[in-house]
Amino acid sequence: MSDIDNYWTSPPDRMVHGGMGRCDITVLQPPFRLDARSLPANDPGRAREFARSFGTVDAVLEELGVRPANEVPYPAERADLDVVLAGAWGNVLGISDPALADNGDNTPLLYEVGRLRERYPDARIVGRVEVDCGESHTEDIVWLPDGAMFHASGWPGMGPWELTGDPHAVAAALGIAERTLTDIDVDLDAEPEEVEWADFVSLALGEADPWPWPQPEASVFRVRHTEAATRRMEGLFIPGD
Repeated sequence: MSDIDNYWTSPPDRMVHGGMGRCDITVLQPPFRLDARSLPANDPGRAREFARSFGTVDAVLEELGVRPANEVPYPAERADLDVVLAGAWGNVLGISDPALADNGDNTPLLYEVGRLRERYPDARIVGRVEVDCGESHTEDIVWLPDGAMFHASGWPGMGPWELTGDPHAVAAALGIAERTLTDIDVDLDAEPEEVEWADFVSLALGEADPWPWPQPEASVFRVRHTEAATRRMEGLFIPGD
């Protein structure tokens, strides 16, 4: 693949600055109670279509095989930023995409989950992003079929934070007991920078969360990201170009 296939201005072997934890979205369609380790095998065709239709992706350029869902590639060079994982495991869809990373200037996770909400109104949609920009920045969201949602974006341990929706309404809709929140050390009334929001929104997936496990496997694709997504990643991971 040559640089005429994308919108980058920096070469493919340029070192990436900073680092990423997770950048994933999961679309859980009914039934909601299942064990991710027992999901059907990944459907490569559906996974490719899900990646192709994702809002940050212009085109799928190459299939790079499969890997366990918990082995998300860690970008070292610029070319690695165009590698995404996507899975279609029965009633569960998932994607891990570096283009979801942000430093607080935008909220790409909120935007993409909003688009998916229009396509899959009956789904629980959960997104979790963590990126190291010298300090960690996180963005987390859960959106439920009944419309209850919560979104948090900010710097753990610091302010300010962008909060949308109502975590108490989400907890009530999911039937999450106060004891469950206590067990994971989440206080919804604490200052937002003191809350592990990823742990909270992950309760919407429970055992259906595909990303912590070596099974299921996900498809790996090299993509051309949209111009907007590419510019955002270039500014975030390759500053000065």
